[in-house]
Amino acid sequence: MRNDFDSLWHKLSEEVMSGMKEWRLRHPKATLSEIEDALDERLSKMRARMLEDLALASASANMNEAEVQCSECGSRLESRGRKVRKIKTHHNQEIKLSRAYAVCPQCGASLFPPR
Repeated sequence: MRNDFDSLWHKLSEEVMSGMKEWRLRHPKATLSEIEDALDERLSKMRARMLEDLALASASANMNEAEVQCSECGSRLESRGRKVRKIKTHHNQEIKLSRAYAVCPQCGASLFPPR
């Protein structure tokens, strides 16, 4: 789990602000729509990182399979390690969520916590 959100997110917000200042200097005649697009692009990167950090800090990211029962037959699930799920967010930003993966030894049903 990532615990030091404050310093990382502060750095990301500073990058957004300085990036926008630089962009505006290079595009002094930009329309409101162009400014909005440039801002959204920068904010989407910060948003994706924050979303990933928050999701990885959630309880479902650290599921203890030994305590989870199969929703199909009620047997205790067996761990199959961790797998990474790649998800596209708004503005086509990709985040990677590492989740525990488990399988039921009785019926074969699998569990990979949802996004």
